[in-house]
Amino acid sequence: MAGTSVSSVKKEDLVNEYITTETIVTSEKLEDFISDREKTQHIDDSEKSDFNEYVETAEDSPIEEVRAVVSNTDDPTLPIYTFRMWFLGIIFGALLSFVNQFFHFRQNALTLSPLVVQLLSFPLGKLMEKVIPKSRFFNPGPFNIKEHVLITTLANCCYSTAYAVDIITIQRIFYNQDLGWGGGILLIWTTQFIGYGMAGLLRPYLVYPSAMVWPGNLSNISLFRSFHQPDTNWNGPSRLRWFMYSFAGMFVYYWLPGYFFQVLTFFSWACWINQDNRVLAQLTGSLNGLGILSVSFDWTTITSFLGSPLVVPFWAIANISVGFIFVAWIMVPALYYSNVWDAKTFPILTSDLFNVAGEPWDNSLVLNDQKILDPALYAIHGPLRMTTFFAFTYGIGFAGVTSLLTHTALFHGKDIIKQFKNSRTKNNEDIHQKLMRAYPEVPDWWYIVIFFISFGVSFAVIYEWPIYLPWWGLILAVAISVIFVLPIGIIQAVTNQQPGLNVITEFVIGFALPGHPIANVTFKTYGYISSTQCLNFLSDLKLGHYTKVPPKAMFWVQIVGTFLAGLVNLATATWLMDTVADICTTKGRPFTCPSAKTFYSASVIWGAIGPEKMFGAESPYNSMLWFFLIGIFIPIPFWLLSKKYPDSWIKYIHIPLILNSTGMMPPAVPLNFSMWCAAGFVFMFYIRRYHFDWWRKYNYVTSAAFDSGVAISAIVVFGVVTGSGYTPEWWGNGGAGGPNAMGDNCNLAADNAYGYCPSC
Repeated sequence: MAGTSVSSVKKEDLVNEYITTETIVTSEKLEDFISDREKTQHIDDSEKSDFNEYVETAEDSPIEEVRAVVSNTDDPTLPIYTFRMWFLGIIFGALLSFVNQFFHFRQNALTLSPLVVQLLSFPLGKLMEKVIPKSRFFNPGPFNIKEHVLITTLANCCYSTAYAVDIITIQRIFYNQDLGWGGGILLIWTTQFIGYGMAGLLRPYLVYPSAMVWPGNLSNISLFRSFHQPDTNWNGPSRLRWFMYSFAGMFVYYWLPGYFFQVLTFFSWACWINQDNRVLAQLTGSLNGLGILSVSFDWTTITSFLGSPLVVPFWAIANISVGFIFVAWIMVPALYYSNVWDAKTFPILTSDLFNVAGEPWDNSLVLNDQKILDPALYAIHGPLRMTTFFAFTYGIGFAGVTSLLTHTALFHGKDIIKQFKNSRTKNNEDIHQKLMRAYPEVPDWWYIVIFFISFGVSFAVIYEWPIYLPWWGLILAVAISVIFVLPIGIIQAVTNQQPGLNVITEFVIGFALPGHPIANVTFKTYGYISSTQCLNFLSDLKLGHYTKVPPKAMFWVQIVGTFLAGLVNLATATWLMDTVADICTTKGRPFTCPSAKTFYSASVIWGAIGPEKMFGAESPYNSMLWFFLIGIFIPIPFWLLSKKYPDSWIKYIHIPLILNSTGMMPPAVPLNFSMWCAAGFVFMFYIRRYHFDWWRKYNYVTSAAFDSGVAISAIVVFGVVTGSGYTPEWWGNGGAGGPNAMGDNCNLAADNAYGYCPSC
């Protein structure tokens, strides 16, 4: 490396590596990082001078990491509204919507990220460039970066499963109500498009200012530029070739845990030592237990809830590992075997609900015909109880909400205030905003119309279909979203952290309208997901801003993507609920709907029963409310220590990350966390430290290839099983008929004193 010139790709790689290891960046931190890389990679003086000249370019962004990754030039003549852009964007958007909704119902809910589209659309776009006859619309010339960004943006609007699908699912499966296609699609579209309307109006505050960085976009931009400005000194297989090798390998391999040898999915070998020992089963069981010593050889188990560990910096993986071990392997066993809250009456690990006798909770016994709580019936059949594990993770989630506010104020408060003040001054306009003047801006009234049409149609949804949310509830939900979205957006644009409103919205409507489960989850969706969607759209708009994509083009691809995703999500969910027998039950495995079941349990806890009964003074779980206060104070000592020892490992402790990630259990089980952490250690610590060149070239490509390979393979396996009705019958699939296929081979972990065993 010594003695050679530093290419723009190498500069981007250096800064991209830095971005993946830090929550927030500053010029001082960036300089320290480059200094460290010089020592480890032996960068000589000429290379250092070249890099410094690059980041100190005059007419450019005032933000160092943006200067190093984002081009400060533009070509307004590049064609964007091309056939290949719309064709590839719509095809990939529909595929992502289908695949991710399909997996959303499975025990291991793998999610394909837009990174897959970003990788695959480039060679396909170049192929269309060569084979389609030249035409202004069909093939106007070389496949360019702006087409590539638009394709990825459209897919990005499609890849997240619409939150409202869980409302439709639990109404149909658990509440015996059916919104039908009309109510379902309007519920999905309105919850998605309200956020889009808000995003457009927040552009002057969260998109245009250079101070609003949105660090999550910078690694994507680096990858875009590596495709369209390739490194001519590349050694080894190209990224595309490596993607195809890895994709093919994972596609073939997944047939083992997915079809021929399904016990590999949850491999609880330790409980075989003594299959009659309930404690051993509870500790080592992978699906119904705490997963100590259990392993999985299934990529979907690793990635199903936390995403791919190959794209998460190791400092974050370390924080999540510490939190997971403390919660799942220390606190939960201590609480359970101490019989806190009559813990031994229930299974050690489940999101299912029970009565005081440990029998499965039958929600229909306490609801009237309108699916609203009848207090007299609840007095007879109640009170509701949940496992110690489930209750404790709620407390962890409470602490996660408040700790994020304290952590952000202490660690990033000055940066946020400074950058927000800068965002309101005209001299904060950088080269990127100046270059964007070449394109007509989307009029504000376009976004205003979308917002008010969606808001108006929402009233029709809550009154025409069995939602039971009053008009004031809808107004309050949207008002909460509108009020909080700007401060939350500032936090995310600066720190890449997004405080969630789900707990707050559940609490508010739970106290204001107790006894209404569907109204509760609907309020949460309009209040929480509207702001989340808004921030997702804003992130994409900033991506378009950085890559100089005309604003109106971004507007139309986001509209099309959101519209398309709603249709595909609902169609896929309806198809699965119509065709999969016993879906969302253990008999329907692997379509056990872990997220929907947890969503249903939340609708009972916060909606049907209400927070006053579940966490009030008379409830055994009342102490969990103290976690709101605990969360406020936990970050303070670590902040003080980081000030006293600024160069120590203490600066990497991130309390909100520890608490909010472990709050995902359930529906996640401990094995999901342990395997995710192990894979993250291998790729993001060992390989990154000792085989950096390989990691830099192939790490993210490998992640996308594994995700897409296992997704396509699983769909093919599903088609084979559905079409043939045949599953190999042997001990590797749980015995004759495969009763434990894709399940836990430590069934005693699910037992309690009353013999309730959900996987038997």
